[in-house]
Amino acid sequence: MDLAFNTREDKNKLRLSDINSLYNEIKKGGGEKGLQKLRDQGKMTVRERIEYLLDKNRDSIEIGAFAGFGMYEEHGGCPSGGVVVVMGYVSGKQCIVVANDASVKAGAWFPITGKKNLRAQEIAMENRLPIIYLVDSAGVYLPMQDEIFPDKEHFGRIFRNNARMSSMGIIQISAVMGSCVAGGAYLPIMSDEAMIVDGTGSIFLAGSYLVKAAIGENIDNETLGGATTHCEISGVTDYKAKDDKDALDRIKNIMKMTGSFEEAGFNRTESFPPRENPADIFGHMPVSRAEQYDTFDIIKCLTDHSEYEEYKPDYGKTIICATARIDGWAVGIIANQRKMVKNGKGEMQFGGVIYSDSADKATRFIANCNQRKIPLVFLQDVTGFMVGSKSEHGGIIKDGAKMVNAVANSVVPKFTVITGNSYGAGNYAMCGKAYDPRLIVAWPWADLAVMGGAQAAKVLAQIQESTLKKQGKEITEEEHQEILDTISKRYQNQTDATYAAARLWTDAIINPEDTRKWISMGIEAANHAPIREPFNMGVIQV
Repeated sequence: MDLAFNTREDKNKLRLSDINSLYNEIKKGGGEKGLQKLRDQGKMTVRERIEYLLDKNRDSIEIGAFAGFGMYEEHGGCPSGGVVVVMGYVSGKQCIVVANDASVKAGAWFPITGKKNLRAQEIAMENRLPIIYLVDSAGVYLPMQDEIFPDKEHFGRIFRNNARMSSMGIIQISAVMGSCVAGGAYLPIMSDEAMIVDGTGSIFLAGSYLVKAAIGENIDNETLGGATTHCEISGVTDYKAKDDKDALDRIKNIMKMTGSFEEAGFNRTESFPPRENPADIFGHMPVSRAEQYDTFDIIKCLTDHSEYEEYKPDYGKTIICATARIDGWAVGIIANQRKMVKNGKGEMQFGGVIYSDSADKATRFIANCNQRKIPLVFLQDVTGFMVGSKSEHGGIIKDGAKMVNAVANSVVPKFTVITGNSYGAGNYAMCGKAYDPRLIVAWPWADLAVMGGAQAAKVLAQIQESTLKKQGKEITEEEHQEILDTISKRYQNQTDATYAAARLWTDAIINPEDTRKWISMGIEAANHAPIREPFNMGVIQV
């Protein structure tokens, strides 16, 4: 028995249990009362709709489940951003499902709702995946309209994307299963096929109260924009469904008749499980983000047969580069080595830090994977680039820039797993959200920040104390500790995996044992989108 392994395992599994508890609360949406109210109206709840629609006994992954977590509390909160997004299979076809949760403020759009919808559309566009909208929304949440309505990445961008996807030949199907109001009315009608549920679905630019106020006309919502109106008079919708299940069955039938797609041609063979148990990740990962561990132990828990072929194993050792298979898919793995290593000159190098030699190696490996059309998987546990006069004189900035350049210009699909730390420019070099990973996920104990918590807290405390001293105030040791503790607590909250997921800096917080599933489904999705542009790094500093 390895006591240290078991201790780490217990503590890390406890953290996963906390995340799962939060997720179970989030899945309740606006609460049991709100969900029951929908059932009383003859509707299915948002998650019941998705469960009925998706193929049984097939994998699915939820994007952005923690969106809005801890946000908008003064407005009553917005669990999951008021919209559920899932990648799964309908009639055997992989697709994205976007479904409003009417139990959360009648499905109204908060700022994070718009961001999450745009992320879903981005995934569909990048991967040329069919996208299905299950619409049940009261439109923009008016108290926050200034943060959701007018800007480039706000509400209107949704409809621009509808138009762009249509021109790209990406299938869009909509079912109006509740309210569909104002600008939101364009979403289903800009889809390829639109249906509406009789009795519960309605579409109009302005509801009956606003019509009365604007032009003095007395009319009820059903006559104004119900299923009969839009299927028999206006021609706005294509099909009338008798209830939610009827609408979902029609979507299944549409998908059943859909043709096959042109493939990108990523290499896949028969899948084999790792020889090392993926559950051992919980024991390999330290509880403290500052502790060392051997990243090869993690890689062996993720790859088929626990096998890999390492690139330049004796050079640039703080970054591991290797080709392997995950669920049969060929992948290029770029991972931060978290234990101390010794370079060819006999010098010690800190784990988790990017040095010039490791940046150079990763740059070349990325180029090789692009040449061979191999998707990239980044395992991020990075504290940043090496600092100090030796590194600066050695050109760490130009070497880091080369790596960032390669990541930014890579044309093969990229997938990022934040296994531990994700600090500063290391986040960028290891394909953080700004560098367009097709999917980016975090393990429950991940930390995302511009720098580590202890260092940041000390810097912020020094700034605050300096300001107080300029005002003539002397700081006692007790006051210094109080300031440091307050700042540390606030900063630690902002680096937590849930904070990042709430703001969609990551797509999900996942069980490490599900990592293979996320990467495999991600590559399968990416295989829908042939690579059209050549890999070109442009100008680099040498």
